[in-house]
Order: sequence, then structure tokens, then C-alpha cells
Amino acid sequence: MKGFEAALPQFEALGAQVVGISTDHHLALAAWQKEMNSKQLLLSDFRRQMLPAYGAMQTDEKSPVYRYAKRAYFIIDKTGTVKFAKVMDNPLNLLDADEVLKAVKASAS
Repeated sequence: MKGFEAALPQFEALGAQVVGISTDHHLALAAWQKEMNSKQLLLSDFRRQMLPAYGAMQTDEKSPVYRYAKRAYFIIDKTGTVKFAKVMDNPLNLLDADEVLKAVKASAS
């Protein structure tokens, strides 16, 4: 998240808004945001309704991490069309903000 926090001005210059979505409760997100002094928009999918629709949730009942959010990156245009999607199976794998900035630029063409 810190890499994206630092890159917020670059995303904004491209007309893009960075939104973090978590299955944590909104109060936990607010506390984290305050502690980290984060300016990112954070949303809670505590009821786990949106993430499964985007394939960003572990839904295999046999998995030890059943119904947990996967790390995922999406670029969605103003009409709601998904222009870029990358869902990571390993939550330790991260995309660099520069990689997502490149995808934002490519999706605008």
C-alpha cells in the first residue's frame, strides 16, 4: 500500500483514483488509515459481496483460507468496464505501483 500511497499524485494526474478494498470491518480500516496517515480511499467488503463477483476471493471450501480476499488489482473505466485485472493467488505477491500506472496508461489508449 505504501508504494501506491506515494504514487497517488501520478494516478491522479492520469485521472485515476486508487481504491483499496478489504474484507476488514470499516472501523478497523479507519483505525489503520489513521495509524498509517494514509490518504487512500479504503472500502470495506465486510459482507463479502463484491470481491467474489470479481474473482478476488478464495471460495474453495476445502481451502484453509476459505472466504478470504485475494490480492487483486483492477482498472475499471468510468463506464464500469474492467480494462485490466490481475488476481494474485499468493497474498505475498505484490504488483509495483509503476506496473499498475503503466496499465492505466495502456487502458486509456
